[in-house]
Amino acid sequence: MSDPAASAFSRRRFLNASGAALLTPAILTSAGSLLAQQKADSNETLKIGLIGCGGRGTGAAAQALGADYNSKIVAMADAFDTQIENSIKNLSTQFPDRVDVQPDKKFTGLDAYQKLIDCGVDVVLLATPPGFRPLHLTAAVEAGKHIFCEKPMAVDAAGYRVAQAAVEKAKQKKLNLVAGFCWRYSTSRIECYKRLHDGQIGDISSILATYYAGPVKVMPPAAGRPAGMGDVEWQVRNWYNFSWLSGDSLVEQAVHSLDKICWAMKDAPPLSVIATGGRQRKAEDGNIFDHFHCAFEWDGGILCHITNRQINGCHNEVADTIQGTKGRLVIGKGPSPFIDGEQRWRWRGEEKNMYDLEHQALFNAIRKGEVINDGDRMLSSTLIAIMGREAAYTGQKILWKEDAAPAAPGAEKDKKAARVALAILSSKQDLAPDNLQFGDKFEPTPMPVPGVTQFT
Repeated sequence: MSDPAASAFSRRRFLNASGAALLTPAILTSAGSLLAQQKADSNETLKIGLIGCGGRGTGAAAQALGADYNSKIVAMADAFDTQIENSIKNLSTQFPDRVDVQPDKKFTGLDAYQKLIDCGVDVVLLATPPGFRPLHLTAAVEAGKHIFCEKPMAVDAAGYRVAQAAVEKAKQKKLNLVAGFCWRYSTSRIECYKRLHDGQIGDISSILATYYAGPVKVMPPAAGRPAGMGDVEWQVRNWYNFSWLSGDSLVEQAVHSLDKICWAMKDAPPLSVIATGGRQRKAEDGNIFDHFHCAFEWDGGILCHITNRQINGCHNEVADTIQGTKGRLVIGKGPSPFIDGEQRWRWRGEEKNMYDLEHQALFNAIRKGEVINDGDRMLSSTLIAIMGREAAYTGQKILWKEDAAPAAPGAEKDKKAARVALAILSSKQDLAPDNLQFGDKFEPTPMPVPGVTQFT
């Protein structure tokens, strides 16, 4: 997690920079990157650093160790020391000889990420709350590290642009960057989407993706906040309930399903989205919705719907139905994906663990001197999720980019301005300042009210 005062990095500066500067960052050489590659070429032990030591981070570390048997976890960073100790304990039971985190390699606080990146690791696993992801991704790329980056990659437009610049620089440095959109590495899903793109169900006519589950992290009552705890620490400890940290449930969790929609649509962006959402569960604090329904329109009038909910006692389901002109592909309804239509098919192969496979892909590429960079698609899916969230928050139709259609005669400047303002690529949204510290007072954006909340 970040303390930009210590790193001289500001996503706000990036947001205010010219578009050209964002799209064409300078080409830099990296001794750190070369060193990591030399280690891989010589089959020496790869040193792994974990940033974000909660459940997902600990899981990613275990999968990394399982993917490469000549690697070690040598450094950990988290906002809280208890997270580090719990992670070490859990990992040591599985890999007793490969977790070697000495006291001087346990970094805590909001600037812990930079200390870890500077301590000599070769591979960095990024698994903190996603509000910090752009800063951490940028720092890892600047230092020439190979990276596993959990989803999503940003929570607002400012963070998206910072992450976008980091992805371009990672390409130039030939760094491996694998995204935590794990379904892209699933054995059965790869086969599904190959058949889809080969035309086995004909042309896509519509998609429905559902992500119905219970709450990820229930917000405790405000009365439970310890005396003297600052706003920022309270929010970080309950990060899922604040949009500046989690991005909300659509961006943080259901983005997996949206990423599969994007995969089906060959990662072309949608034209527009309209959406609804709100909050049914009561909470004294926090500013996120617990349900969304977004209808994205793609080129050709294809409507793709994603609907998610995080409420206990309701029907749970994570499924995808892709309707085509010659059949439909169904994923998540039953143990195996299947196609029903002119060309019937059902997955009969061995389903390997997709979390393991994504780390195997990363470490195999490092060892072979190859490069994987998932950056473009991971950023596109992230921004499309932010686009859907903002449509629900504001109650407005949000475009992907400015409407290029000519204005009607009669000085349509106001309408033109409205089109620009409602394009996600023109958004200047920045949900939190860069210099927050644990003891600071900080009031996040209020609970969104469709029709009242403005798109920025």
